[in-house]
Amino acid sequence: SPSVTGPPCPTDWLVLQVPAPALLVGDMVTLRCRVRQEKLLPGVQFYHEEKDLEGLLDGTEMSLFPLQQHHSGCYHCGGWVSSGLSQAWEKSVPVTVCSECGAGDC
Repeated sequence: SPSVTGPPCPTDWLVLQVPAPALLVGDMVTLRCRVRQEKLLPGVQFYHEEKDLEGLLDGTEMSLFPLQQHHSGCYHCGGWVSSGLSQAWEKSVPVTVCSECGAGDC
């Protein structure tokens, strides 16, 4: 039987998806907070450098547009994950977003 090696799969309930780690100033960027398995995620909170962004959102997406250099940094999301009758506040693993200058942007 073949063996598969590599880093272990994350076990966190929430995953913050970013389109690419390095983005250009002026890009439209959508951050998506996703929940693993078949759990419910009624509301999401996004954080930039540990500061709350926009309060608790009904959806699971937040847009940064147009992307600016001050948007660079560490992001994560948090939310109430529902499983049956229980609910728990969970946070994603942090993701670093780096906004770089394109030609003539800086």
